[in-house]
Amino acid sequence: MFQAIMQGILLSFGLILPLGVQNVFVFNQGVTQPRFIRALPVIITASLCDTALISLAILGVSVIILAIPTIKAILFLVGILFLAYMGFVTWKSKASRSTTQDAALSPKRQITFAASVSLLNPHAILDTIGVIGTSSISYSGMEKIAFALACILVSWIWFFSLALVGRQVGRLDKSGRFIMFLNKVSSIIMWGTAVYLITQLI
Repeated sequence: MFQAIMQGILLSFGLILPLGVQNVFVFNQGVTQPRFIRALPVIITASLCDTALISLAILGVSVIILAIPTIKAILFLVGILFLAYMGFVTWKSKASRSTTQDAALSPKRQITFAASVSLLNPHAILDTIGVIGTSSISYSGMEKIAFALACILVSWIWFFSLALVGRQVGRLDKSGRFIMFLNKVSSIIMWGTAVYLITQLI
């Protein structure tokens, strides 16, 4: 049981740690929202999406879906178009301190964008299936449940912590320059991910 929990924590942390589209978006909202509680929609949505992906990977459902070439191709195309669009919008967004309220998305847009960057990123989905889904095969019964819960718990703690750190950074950024820099970095990461997905699709 202990081995399953530790492996779940280490694998999940290893997957979620790299600077990707989802992490940047959650951190960005932590920075731009006027209060931490206003960032809860993005935190909860990202966590729930990860919970769903991890559960599907462990149950083996996602492997069956992605085994169908047409569905996989559609997922990649939608992901590429969405990331390209999000990168453009983020690059163009104003980020001066006087426009922080504009940069802070409404709860509805937070939920929509968080779900999109979580579920329309084939790279992240394939990583979850390949690492967590494959590793879960060696467990059964309560050990498999413990493994799944450990992976899911890491996601929830990570997104709450990420937004909280973003909030602290946002409070220190009086000029708004960091937000502007973060938007540019976010855009480059999104476009880079889109290009990577194109190479995988080809």
